[in-house]
Amino acid sequence: MNTSAKPVAAIVAAFNEEKTIGPIVKTLADSGRFRDVIVISDGSTDHTADIARQNGASLVHQFPWKHGKGAAMMHGVSHTDAPVIFFCDADLHGLSVEHLDTVMKPVLDGKMAMCVGIRDRGTFLMKVSALLPLIGGERALERRVFEDIPDRYLQGFMVEGAMNYYCRSRRLPYGTVELPGLTIVRKMQKVGFWKGLKEYIHMGWQIWKAILVVRLARLRGDF
Repeated sequence: MNTSAKPVAAIVAAFNEEKTIGPIVKTLADSGRFRDVIVISDGSTDHTADIARQNGASLVHQFPWKHGKGAAMMHGVSHTDAPVIFFCDADLHGLSVEHLDTVMKPVLDGKMAMCVGIRDRGTFLMKVSALLPLIGGERALERRVFEDIPDRYLQGFMVEGAMNYYCRSRRLPYGTVELPGLTIVRKMQKVGFWKGLKEYIHMGWQIWKAILVVRLARLRGDF
Protein backbone atom coordinates (compact mmCIF):
# COMPACT_ATOMS: atom_id res chain seq x y z
CA MET A 1 0.00 0.00 0.00
CA ASN A 2 1.00 3.60 -0.56
CA THR A 3 1.62 4.87 2.95
CA SER A 4 2.51 8.38 1.77
CA ALA A 5 0.19 11.18 2.80
CA LYS A 6 0.19 12.26 -0.86
CA PRO A 7 -2.56 10.70 -2.99
CA VAL A 8 -1.32 9.45 -6.36
CA ALA A 9 -3.21 9.16 -9.64
CA ALA A 10 -2.14 6.75 -12.38
CA ILE A 11 -2.85 7.97 -15.91
CA VAL A 12 -2.59 5.78 -19.01
CA ALA A 13 -2.91 7.26 -22.49
CA ALA A 14 -3.71 4.48 -24.96
CA PHE A 15 -4.32 4.09 -28.68
CA ASN A 16 -5.48 0.67 -29.90
CA GLU A 17 -3.74 -1.28 -27.12
CA GLU A 18 -6.33 -4.01 -26.48
CA LYS A 19 -3.62 -6.69 -26.56
CA THR A 20 -1.58 -5.24 -23.69
CA ILE A 21 -3.63 -2.81 -21.63
CA GLY A 22 -5.50 -5.37 -19.51
CA PRO A 23 -2.59 -6.59 -17.34
CA ILE A 24 -1.25 -3.04 -17.04
CA VAL A 25 -4.50 -1.60 -15.69
CA LYS A 26 -5.01 -4.62 -13.43
CA THR A 27 -1.54 -4.17 -11.92
CA LEU A 28 -2.21 -0.47 -11.32
CA ALA A 29 -5.68 -1.04 -9.88
CA ASP A 30 -4.79 -4.03 -7.70
CA SER A 31 -1.59 -2.49 -6.33
CA GLY A 32 -3.36 -0.27 -3.80
CA ARG A 33 -0.92 2.52 -4.65
CA PHE A 34 -3.34 4.82 -6.45
CA ARG A 35 -6.40 6.78 -5.52
CA ASP A 36 -7.34 7.06 -9.20
CA VAL A 37 -6.53 4.86 -12.18
CA ILE A 38 -7.47 6.86 -15.27
CA VAL A 39 -7.33 5.57 -18.84
CA ILE A 40 -7.72 7.89 -21.81
CA SER A 41 -8.46 5.92 -24.96
CA ASP A 42 -7.14 8.29 -27.61
CA GLY A 43 -9.38 7.58 -30.58
CA SER A 44 -8.99 3.81 -30.28
CA THR A 45 -11.03 1.72 -32.71
CA ASP A 46 -10.57 -1.56 -30.84
CA HIS A 47 -11.63 -2.71 -27.36
CA THR A 48 -9.03 -0.75 -25.41
CA ALA A 49 -11.61 1.18 -23.36
CA ASP A 50 -13.74 -1.87 -22.55
CA ILE A 51 -10.75 -3.92 -21.43
CA ALA A 52 -9.52 -1.07 -19.24
CA ARG A 53 -12.91 -0.94 -17.51
CA GLN A 54 -12.98 -4.71 -17.04
CA ASN A 55 -9.57 -4.63 -15.34
CA GLY A 56 -10.39 -2.05 -12.71
CA ALA A 57 -9.81 1.45 -14.10
CA SER A 58 -11.68 3.97 -11.96
CA LEU A 59 -12.29 6.23 -14.97
CA VAL A 60 -12.11 5.53 -18.70
CA HIS A 61 -12.65 8.28 -21.24
CA GLN A 62 -12.92 7.55 -24.96
CA PHE A 63 -11.88 10.29 -27.40
CA PRO A 64 -13.90 9.89 -30.64
CA TRP A 65 -10.77 10.65 -32.68
CA LYS A 66 -7.04 10.69 -32.01
CA HIS A 67 -5.82 13.83 -30.24
CA GLY A 68 -2.22 12.78 -29.57
CA LYS A 69 -0.36 11.55 -26.51
CA GLY A 70 0.11 14.94 -24.86
CA ALA A 71 -3.56 15.88 -25.19
CA ALA A 72 -4.62 12.53 -23.74
CA MET A 73 -2.27 13.00 -20.79
CA MET A 74 -3.62 16.52 -20.17
CA HIS A 75 -7.17 15.21 -20.23
CA GLY A 76 -6.25 12.54 -17.72
CA VAL A 77 -4.71 15.08 -15.34
CA SER A 78 -7.86 17.22 -15.60
CA HIS A 79 -9.87 14.36 -14.07
CA THR A 80 -7.92 14.20 -10.81
CA ASP A 81 -6.66 16.58 -8.14
CA ALA A 82 -3.99 14.19 -6.85
CA PRO A 83 -0.75 16.04 -6.02
CA VAL A 84 1.40 13.24 -7.47
CA ILE A 85 0.91 11.83 -10.96
CA PHE A 86 2.16 8.52 -12.31
CA PHE A 87 2.12 8.27 -16.10
CA CYS A 88 2.30 4.82 -17.65
CA ASP A 89 2.36 3.62 -21.26
CA ALA A 90 -0.22 1.10 -22.43
CA ASP A 91 2.01 -1.23 -24.47
CA LEU A 92 4.18 -2.79 -21.76
CA HIS A 93 5.04 -6.34 -20.83
CA GLY A 94 6.02 -7.35 -17.32
CA LEU A 95 4.82 -4.35 -15.29
CA SER A 96 4.95 -5.19 -11.58
CA VAL A 97 4.17 -3.52 -8.27
CA GLU A 98 7.92 -3.41 -7.63
CA HIS A 99 8.33 -1.29 -10.77
CA LEU A 100 5.65 1.10 -9.57
CA ASP A 101 7.29 1.50 -6.18
CA THR A 102 10.74 1.98 -7.69
CA VAL A 103 9.56 4.88 -9.84
CA MET A 104 7.33 6.55 -7.26
CA LYS A 105 9.44 6.28 -4.12
CA PRO A 106 11.89 9.16 -4.88
CA VAL A 107 8.95 11.51 -5.52
CA LEU A 108 6.84 10.37 -2.56
CA ASP A 109 9.89 10.68 -0.30
CA GLY A 110 10.47 14.25 -1.51
CA LYS A 111 13.89 13.46 -3.00
CA MET A 112 12.87 14.16 -6.60
CA ALA A 113 10.28 16.31 -8.34
CA MET A 114 10.18 13.75 -11.17
CA CYS A 115 11.50 10.22 -11.60
CA VAL A 116 11.63 8.42 -14.96
CA GLY A 117 11.80 4.66 -15.34
CA ILE A 118 14.31 3.14 -17.75
CA ARG A 119 12.89 -0.03 -19.31
CA ASP A 120 14.90 -3.22 -19.68
CA ARG A 121 17.02 -3.13 -22.84
CA GLY A 122 19.89 -5.12 -21.39
CA THR A 123 22.44 -3.80 -18.92
CA PHE A 124 24.52 -1.78 -21.40
CA LEU A 125 21.63 -0.11 -23.23
CA MET A 126 19.86 0.70 -19.96
CA LYS A 127 22.96 2.59 -18.84
CA VAL A 128 23.19 4.40 -22.18
CA SER A 129 19.48 5.27 -22.16
CA ALA A 130 19.87 7.12 -18.87
CA LEU A 131 22.27 9.52 -20.65
CA LEU A 132 19.91 10.25 -23.59
CA PRO A 133 16.81 12.49 -23.63
CA LEU A 134 14.42 10.99 -21.08
CA ILE A 135 11.43 9.83 -23.08
CA GLY A 136 10.31 6.97 -20.85
CA GLY A 137 6.55 6.79 -20.41
CA GLU A 138 6.74 5.45 -16.86
CA ARG A 139 7.32 8.50 -14.70
CA ALA A 140 6.17 9.85 -11.37
CA LEU A 141 6.09 13.59 -10.79
CA GLU A 142 4.78 16.35 -8.64
CA ARG A 143 1.63 17.73 -10.22
CA ARG A 144 3.13 21.20 -10.69
CA VAL A 145 5.73 19.82 -13.08
CA PHE A 146 2.93 19.07 -15.54
CA GLU A 147 0.42 21.80 -14.71
CA ASP A 148 2.86 24.71 -14.86
CA ILE A 149 3.84 23.97 -18.48
CA PRO A 150 1.76 25.87 -21.09
CA ASP A 151 -0.49 23.51 -23.03
CA ARG A 152 1.17 24.29 -26.36
CA TYR A 153 4.35 22.61 -25.15
CA LEU A 154 2.53 19.44 -24.11
CA GLN A 155 1.35 18.42 -27.57
CA GLY A 156 2.16 15.06 -29.12
CA PHE A 157 5.56 13.65 -28.24
CA MET A 158 6.82 17.06 -27.10
CA VAL A 159 5.38 16.33 -23.68
CA GLU A 160 8.31 14.33 -22.28
CA GLY A 161 10.90 16.87 -23.41
CA ALA A 162 8.86 19.70 -21.92
CA MET A 163 8.61 17.98 -18.53
CA ASN A 164 12.33 17.23 -18.53
CA TYR A 165 13.28 20.80 -19.32
CA TYR A 166 10.80 22.22 -16.82
CA CYS A 167 12.64 20.40 -14.05
CA ARG A 168 16.05 21.27 -15.44
CA SER A 169 15.30 24.96 -15.96
CA ARG A 170 13.78 25.29 -12.46
CA ARG A 171 16.65 23.32 -10.93
CA LEU A 172 14.23 20.77 -9.54
CA PRO A 173 15.75 17.38 -8.69
CA TYR A 174 14.87 14.70 -11.23
CA GLY A 175 16.44 11.51 -12.41
CA THR A 176 16.04 7.91 -13.51
CA VAL A 177 15.67 4.43 -12.07
CA GLU A 178 16.16 1.12 -13.85
CA LEU A 179 13.20 -1.23 -14.28
CA PRO A 180 14.57 -4.74 -14.94
CA GLY A 181 12.08 -7.07 -16.59
CA LEU A 182 9.88 -4.29 -18.00
CA THR A 183 9.73 -4.23 -21.79
CA ILE A 184 7.61 -2.55 -24.44
CA VAL A 185 5.97 -3.77 -27.65
CA ARG A 186 7.91 -2.11 -30.47
CA LYS A 187 6.06 -0.15 -33.15
CA MET A 188 7.36 -2.52 -35.82
CA GLN A 189 5.64 -5.37 -34.01
CA LYS A 190 2.35 -3.48 -34.00
CA VAL A 191 2.16 -1.97 -37.47
CA GLY A 192 4.94 -3.50 -39.54
CA PHE A 193 8.50 -2.44 -40.26
CA TRP A 194 8.04 0.52 -42.61
CA LYS A 195 5.10 2.14 -40.84
CA GLY A 196 6.81 1.55 -37.52
CA LEU A 197 10.00 3.16 -38.82
CA LYS A 198 8.00 6.15 -40.03
CA GLU A 199 6.39 6.52 -36.60
CA TYR A 200 9.78 6.31 -34.86
CA ILE A 201 11.17 9.03 -37.14
CA HIS A 202 8.15 11.25 -36.41
CA MET A 203 8.51 10.63 -32.68
CA GLY A 204 12.23 11.41 -32.80
CA TRP A 205 11.55 14.65 -34.65
CA GLN A 206 8.96 15.67 -32.07
CA ILE A 207 11.40 14.96 -29.24
CA TRP A 208 14.26 17.00 -30.73
CA LYS A 209 11.83 19.73 -31.76
CA ALA A 210 10.65 19.93 -28.15
CA ILE A 211 14.23 20.24 -26.91
CA LEU A 212 14.76 23.26 -29.17
CA VAL A 213 11.32 24.85 -28.82
CA VAL A 214 11.17 24.85 -25.02
CA ARG A 215 14.68 26.29 -24.74
CA LEU A 216 13.85 29.12 -27.10
CA ALA A 217 10.61 29.70 -25.22
CA ARG A 218 12.55 29.88 -21.96
CA LEU A 219 14.82 32.57 -23.43
CA ARG A 220 11.72 34.56 -24.44
CA GLY A 221 10.22 34.14 -20.97
CA ASP A 222 7.30 32.03 -22.29
CA PHE A 223 8.23 28.76 -20.57
